Amino acid sequence: MGIRRFKPTTNGLRHAVLVDFAELTKHTPEKSLLEPLKQSGGRNNNGRITSRRKGGGHKRMYRVIDFKRSRIDDPALVVGIEYDPNRTCRIALIEYQSDKLRNYILAPVELRAGQTVVSTNSDNIDIKAGNALLLSKIPLGAAIHNIELKPGCGGKLARSAGASAQLIAKDGEYAHLRMPSSEVRMIPIGCRATIGQLSNVEHGTQSIGKAGRNRWKGKRPVSRGVVRNPVDHPHGGGEGKAPQGNPHPVSPWGQKTKGLKTRSPRKYSNKHILKRRIK
Repeated sequence: MGIRRFKPTTNGLRHAVLVDFAELTKHTPEKSLLEPLKQSGGRNNNGRITSRRKGGGHKRMYRVIDFKRSRIDDPALVVGIEYDPNRTCRIALIEYQSDKLRNYILAPVELRAGQTVVSTNSDNIDIKAGNALLLSKIPLGAAIHNIELKPGCGGKLARSAGASAQLIAKDGEYAHLRMPSSEVRMIPIGCRATIGQLSNVEHGTQSIGKAGRNRWKGKRPVSRGVVRNPVDHPHGGGEGKAPQGNPHPVSPWGQKTKGLKTRSPRKYSNKHILKRRIK
């Protein structure tokens, strides 16, 4: 796993810094775990654009990921590490030894083809990357990912490239986790999490090099509000290069934006947040 830089033979490659695929050991997806992924172009069921700046992009198939890891004490062999176009981290294809059933899981950094992973409730299990355990069985200080919010609901937290949370305390029925955003949150101690930091750590250091690479991902161009006409955006208009003019930045429909807090002060889960993330 590393970073690729290119000779400046074209303008698109001159500043491109991309992640290589050296960690991949399997380059064709498992057909039984693929599902069609329909593109909407940001349009709803009436054909109206409700999510702007989307459209085009390469056709993809969805890889069905096992976020629950519900097969308890059933060891699985890691068949290979694969690329997933729908997420930033790599995925691992595993095969259960009992019935040869195959599943996809999120691949941590240390996971390699040929290793064995298991999901268990037992105390005497190795604390190694890829094993899924209850929070009550994980030692303090461990790096974890794919963390459940409710027991049995499947992993919801720390699922992107290079992400991991740290288990810092256990207090009664709750475990205290330091999230990747530095937020400290209480999670029920009966929830399951997977050991290790997720793969593709260098994802955030990439430089795409050209606008076309975003078009491959289905991202359309963005036009700033201050360069539009007043009919199109509240920041638009003026002679020459004019500032936005509003006392607060707003969206095209006048809603305050850029730093506006949208989380409800009465949200039910606020009581589980011990320390807010760094602003």
